[in-house]
Amino acid sequence: MEGNIVLMGAYIGAGLACIGMGGAAVGVGNVAGNFLSGALRNPSAAASQTATLFIGIAFAEALGIFSFLVALLLMFAV
Repeated sequence: MEGNIVLMGAYIGAGLACIGMGGAAVGVGNVAGNFLSGALRNPSAAASQTATLFIGIAFAEALGIFSFLVALLLMFAV
């Protein structure tokens, strides 16, 4: 019985860790939306901020990947 409780706890923890993947999707949408609204207000400054946009998207996606890796670790290593 105790082994089943530990396994259920690992699955619950993995599910909670996957919340970060949804947060990453919201973060990418927020970054892209704010860039688009700023680029529409001042189109001449949009070209200089493209690198910042890609860095922001990369950080948001990295957080989603890290949460997925934590979920995999909880499911298979614990």
